[in-house]
Amino acid sequence: MKVIVLNCGSSSIKYQLFEMPAQKVLSKGLVEKIGLKGAGIKHKKEDGTTLKLEGEILDHKQGIEYVLGILSDEKYGSVKNLGEIQAVGHRVVHAGEKFNGSVKITDDVIKALEETIDLAPLHNPPNLEGIYACHDLLPGVPQVGVFDTAFHQTMEPHVYLYGIPYSLYEKYGIRRYGFHGTSHRYVSKRACELLDLDINNSKLITCHLGNGASITAIKNGKSVDTSMGLTPLEGLIMGTRSGDLDIGALLSIADKEEISISVTNKLINKHSGMLGVSGVSSDMREIEEAAEQGNERAEVSLKMYDYRIKKYIGSYAAAMNGVDAIVFTGGVGENADTTRRGVLGEMQYLGVKLDHSKNDGLRGKEQVISTDDSKVKAIVVPTNEELVIASDTFEILEKK
Repeated sequence: MKVIVLNCGSSSIKYQLFEMPAQKVLSKGLVEKIGLKGAGIKHKKEDGTTLKLEGEILDHKQGIEYVLGILSDEKYGSVKNLGEIQAVGHRVVHAGEKFNGSVKITDDVIKALEETIDLAPLHNPPNLEGIYACHDLLPGVPQVGVFDTAFHQTMEPHVYLYGIPYSLYEKYGIRRYGFHGTSHRYVSKRACELLDLDINNSKLITCHLGNGASITAIKNGKSVDTSMGLTPLEGLIMGTRSGDLDIGALLSIADKEEISISVTNKLINKHSGMLGVSGVSSDMREIEEAAEQGNERAEVSLKMYDYRIKKYIGSYAAAMNGVDAIVFTGGVGENADTTRRGVLGEMQYLGVKLDHSKNDGLRGKEQVISTDDSKVKAIVVPTNEELVIASDTFEILEKK
């Protein structure tokens, strides 16, 4: 079965074409700057053939139409005709409490996703645009939704509820949902395979560290707590997001600066985090370079980043009464050996012993980075959300 996986962002579309169940990537690419100046497509075929196009791309439907044209192109494509594409798998960010797993997309599912737009106003609309477009461009081809929030639906009420009037939860669904679920699910399963652990009898802490970052406590294969909340803003300090912040401080800022809720929201989502503290960039590489040159704010921001990760690891180890392994993934988690060193240093109390010879210089590869005698293992596992989406799509449709 040939499955196309789509991840539609506000102005971009990431795509991969899989041959399932062989898990073979036939083509992949990126449509960027949709509706903006400088729009284009970068495409790569399995044999290494590449294509780069630039031109006007007005909306997601047009972008997907171009992608389908490339995929069926004689030179650059991987199918002779679009009839070979038998399924579409979509990354969908927010499903609220409606779904605890991936599902075949029906009219009722689309309606449910439309009803959760207010929970993810930046993410769900483009996700839905991708679904609408495929409905028109690939009529009759089944589609499956794989939700970022679904993996965390196993959290218990005392974990996901906030300390606000219960009526607000009942009325608006205000609670912790968590994100990056597809990534946390993949790396936890893969880490257990690599470490020869029984996932159904394990305690893992998975750290998805990138421009957006979250940590999840996974007990016996199920998410029991996660750092992001109602929105992706809560938790760790991130590229441009503040992470955990005293609500009183936020109200004070809004009052003193005399700014609206929408401006305040933009402040803590787009101008805070590592960018706001360092004053340098949201890119960890640029911040590390500035720190090496003696920039004190850059140094402080890096210490904040590592410290908050360390705090969450400690709290989740306490919540699960122990931990078997700590897993690093995401752009920073997979590539920044200094971050991993900063987080895992001085964790002897937990039984973590970092092997510097394994950690230093490691980028984007599966690798145990703890010593052989480390009680708690530390491991790097590059994430593969697209494979999870393709696998879920194949499994759901094969059962029908």
